[in-house]
This record gives sequence, C-alpha cells and structure tokens, in this order.
Amino acid sequence: VVNTDDGPRALTLEDYLNGNFQYKTFFPYWVSDNEYLHQSAEDDIILYNVEINYATTIMTNSTMKQVNASNYVMSSDQYFIALESNYSKLWRYSYTASYHIYDLINGGFVTENQLPHKIQYISWSPVGHKLVYVYQNNIYLKQSPREPPIKITSDGKQNEIFNGIPDWVYEEEMLATKYALWWSPSGRYLAYVQFNDSDIPVIEYSYFGEDQYPRKITIPYPKAGAKNPTVKVFVVDTIYSEAFGPKEVPVPAIIASSDHYFTWLTWVTDTRICVQWLKRIQNFSVLAICDFKEHSNTWDCPQNQQHIEESQTGWAGGFFVSAPYFTSDSSSYYKIFSDKNGYKHIHYINGSVENAIQVTSGEWEAIYIFRVTNDAIFYSSNEFEGYPGRRNIYKISIGSKPMRKQCITCNLRKERCQYYTARFSERSKYYALICYGPGIPISTLFENRGDRELRVLEDNWELQSALQQISLPKEEINKLEVDGITLWYKMLLPPQFDRSKKYPLLIQVYGGPCSQNVKETFSISWITYLASKEGIIVALVDGRGTAYRGDKILHAVYRRLGVYEVEDQISAVKKFIEMGFIDEKRIAIWGWSYGGYVTSLALGSGSGVFKCGMAVAPVSSWEYYASIYTERFMGLPIKSDNLEHYK
Repeated sequence: VVNTDDGPRALTLEDYLNGNFQYKTFFPYWVSDNEYLHQSAEDDIILYNVEINYATTIMTNSTMKQVNASNYVMSSDQYFIALESNYSKLWRYSYTASYHIYDLINGGFVTENQLPHKIQYISWSPVGHKLVYVYQNNIYLKQSPREPPIKITSDGKQNEIFNGIPDWVYEEEMLATKYALWWSPSGRYLAYVQFNDSDIPVIEYSYFGEDQYPRKITIPYPKAGAKNPTVKVFVVDTIYSEAFGPKEVPVPAIIASSDHYFTWLTWVTDTRICVQWLKRIQNFSVLAICDFKEHSNTWDCPQNQQHIEESQTGWAGGFFVSAPYFTSDSSSYYKIFSDKNGYKHIHYINGSVENAIQVTSGEWEAIYIFRVTNDAIFYSSNEFEGYPGRRNIYKISIGSKPMRKQCITCNLRKERCQYYTARFSERSKYYALICYGPGIPISTLFENRGDRELRVLEDNWELQSALQQISLPKEEINKLEVDGITLWYKMLLPPQFDRSKKYPLLIQVYGGPCSQNVKETFSISWITYLASKEGIIVALVDGRGTAYRGDKILHAVYRRLGVYEVEDQISAVKKFIEMGFIDEKRIAIWGWSYGGYVTSLALGSGSGVFKCGMAVAPVSSWEYYASIYTERFMGLPIKSDNLEHYK
C-alpha cells in the first residue's frame, strides 16, 4: 500500500491476512516456585530464576533442530526434557506428535527404549521423572525414560475404546482438553477415564488432501437424543501397576441409575480423589469425594461426601460445571456456582453444600479461581465498574476476619488493561499477569508478597510503534435498554467518524449460550479492517443467553434456542438506527457456527432491518448436532421432553 502523505494510513485487508499487527503474550512455564522456562528469540530454552534474577541456557536451538522440535516439556526434577516434533492436528485440542527425550544431566538423547511416533498425549509425573503416554488409545507407563514401557491398558481401539484421552464429543463439548488422565500429587497413582464409543453411530466425510484419492474420515458422533459414550474412571498404582491393575472409582448411585457424563477429576491427596458427574439432563451434578481403602484395595465414595449442584432455571454450571479448589485440610474446598440471586459466586464448602458459606456476592460474577493458598484466594471477576466484559484479578485474604478483598489489577494500568489472566508459580510465591486489553497487551511478573511488580515480560513495544502509522477505528463499549433487558455492545467507528453522516453497519454475531463477544480485549481483525479502510461501522451485541450477567439472562434461552438471541440482535439494530448515523439501506449481519445460525434466523425473521447476511457453517437443525452441547440447552428431542422446540 503506497502511503502518499506522511499521516497514518488505513489498515488494509493484506495487513490483516498477513498478520502484520499481531501482539505477543508471555506465559511463564513455571517449573518450581521461583523458576520458569521460556524460549529466547533465538529459540534456545532458558531457565530463569526469579529469586536471583539469573538466566541459564539449558538447551540451545541446535539441539532442538536435531529433531526438528517445535515444543518441549521438562520432567519435574529437571533431569530430562521431552522434545516434541511431527505435530499433526486432529480436533480442536488433540494432536499426535513424536517425542525425543534429552538427558539434561549427562547430555545427549536417550536412545534406549525410544518412544513410538504418533503419540496422542504425554505427561511427566509431578515428582521425579516417571512418564506416561497414550499411544493408539492405550496408556503406557515408564518408570524412567530409559526403561521399557509398562502397558497399563490393552483394550484401546480406534474410534471405539479411548483410554486416557477423550473421544471427539468429550473433547469438544465437555473437557476442552486433549487428555483424560491425571497424576496424584506424589506421582504414585494415575487416574484415567475410559470412553466407550463402540455403540455410537458414526458420521463419515471425504478428506481431499495431498493424495490422488480422498481419504474417508469416520467419527463416532452422538447426536441429540442418540446413544452416548459410556465412561469409567480408573486409578492405577504406578509402583505396583502389574500386580494390582487399575481399580474403578464407583459412580454415585443417584448418577449411575440413568445416562450420565463424567465432567472432571481433581486429586486431593494421594489417597483422596474428587470426581464430578452430571446427569444426561444437565441440570443435576454430583461432586463425589472418594477415598482409597487399603485393606480392600478399593475406592469408596460415601454418600455423605457426595455434593449435589442443581439448577432450577437451566443447566448446571456455566459452559462447564466448575472445578473445586481444595484447602490444605484436604476436605473443605472453594467452588464457583450460582447463588440464590442467580449470580455465579465463590462458595466455601466444608461438609455440606447446604451449609456453604458465600465468599463473594453482588450483581456481577466470579469467573475463575486461579489459586487457593493457606491465606488467600486469587480469582477473576467482572465486578469492576460494572462492565461484564472485563476480567480483573482479585485477592481475598482468608486468614483475616472479616475477609479482606483487594483488586490487584483494577487500577494497575487502568486505561490500557481491564482484561487479565494469571499464571502462578508452584507454591504461589510469584505470578505473571497477562493483560489482553483494551489497549495493547502487556505481560508482567509479580511477587505475591505485597503484590509488587518485578518486571515487564512483554510490552509489545514494536507493535505499539508500528500502529502509530495506522489509523485504527475507535472502539466504544456501552449498553442499551430494551424492554427491561440490558444489551451490551461494542461498536467500531471509522477513524474520521462524523455523527452527522450516515454509515453502513455490519453486525458480527455469535450469540451462543454462555458466550461473550463484548469484551475489553485488543485485536486487529477483519472487522478492524472493515472499519478502518472501508468506513463501515461494525457492532457486536451480547443479548439474552450470553454469559457472566447472571442466570436470568443466561437461562433465558433454555429449551428455546434461536428465539431471544435473534430478537435481541434485531432490537439492538433498531436502537443503533435511532442514534442517527446508520444508513438503513446498508445494514448486514454475519456470523460463524452459532453466529451463522443466528444470522440465518435473523435474515428469515421478516424484520426487514438486514439487507444481506453471511452465515458460515450454521447449525441447520439441532437434531443433527452433538448430544452434549445440544441437550445442555435444549433437553431431549422426544415428545415427552422438548421435541416441539427442536422443530
């Protein structure tokens, strides 16, 4: 793009497609309470000691290049490092890869008992250097990288039995991970889930790749109301794995009596495990705390250690049911769930859910618990100044009476940063704060004591100076009131915006249950280009069904998808027209996936506000979509349940 004058130029489509203005984040890979790993600009692996402010190169890029490594994972005792290569993506989170193990103490790659290629998941034990991996749907254990593998399971079968990794539907709609195995705190025990898809009908499609003929892809795919995978949870003693074999953790009777899901697993101690289950109608969840009985060599989940979480107005949890964060007494825990007013908040459970103590409260939501220490809880919420699209990091001191709450990030870089996540060192002595916006992202390192900033890890200075040459749209976040409903929106206004002129409007929609589009995050995307170069106003609207504003809004769409989400987009556009600067003859809507579904329904609604729309990969009928997602919000497509709203 030739810039004829010296002033800033518009952002072009090429700029966006070439990724010319991408920001960097810095996530420390913590390996102890005061050390983290990261890769230098030259791709050397550096071990940085925060305590003494000292960096050591533990592996040069030339060693990485020997095996074409693109990633790495170090054993917890820092004796070995597994180098990942031949990355081959499968689904959203899953991939296969090859791993070469390098001996950091003696130097050189481990040549004895090398690992097979196309490993589905690999994990070091939390203590020492035991190794577990999943290959061809079976779990293998190595007591040490040089030793031969011990086969933990042998019934794994492609598309039928999955051990230690999820099948497609669990990966996509329940766990959001590529793994389904967890080490106990000392690394003695290993818990894993087995998914049985052998009775699930399959979908098939042709994949047109490099070969002369297309390849047929087959996936077991449970649709709404159809047969679901069955699940079992097992624990194996890695010291005596062959002698004892895996032991199944029983499913609570109240859950086992009908179709159900496994939702998450949390180790509490080496002999105590917490497993979460969910009924197929996803408004009833059970958290079971189970203990290992040495004399009978079994796991026991007594009824008085089964905690029920139930929703009367919709589904349990947000998108997923939240995980518990256990305290050092190994029986009480903190967990986020809806309070009596329907807002998701942190509760302290000691003995029973009925007597839970509410820790946070208000007309906002606690979003994620990062860490529970002996004297504090670190969590994120959207409380600050009442903007649902913010994420600030808070610290509650639990030793003090009353509990003292402090916002670590709210006023740290107030204009630049209102959307954060955090990464804590092993015992929480240090943490990194990663800010995503609304200004240019920045990552910083903090000391827990006194919440003192130690250094900037990444400030995106080059991006900042490059953007001086670009005239970016102005972003505005605000709310509309429509018939007693609050709709939050983000509007991108062209650089030389003039309220007295008329502009075309594009609505970018997603609108799925428990989603959020109006966030205070920075991005240079396709819509940035449309506003900057083409002079189009782009707006994103969060209506009913979206997250983090209480269950009244979240559950408004329960059992009736495709109604209120569409109405709210149309209502918002009518309000935008009233603002006086929208050209009514040039209003469009577009979305992808759920957004494509809402786009299609908005165009077919007969409202007349949209002149055109683009629906990418829309849902065409809920009966054809995955069981876990669809039924969470719609129930079952049977006459006795909710068939009428599926049609």
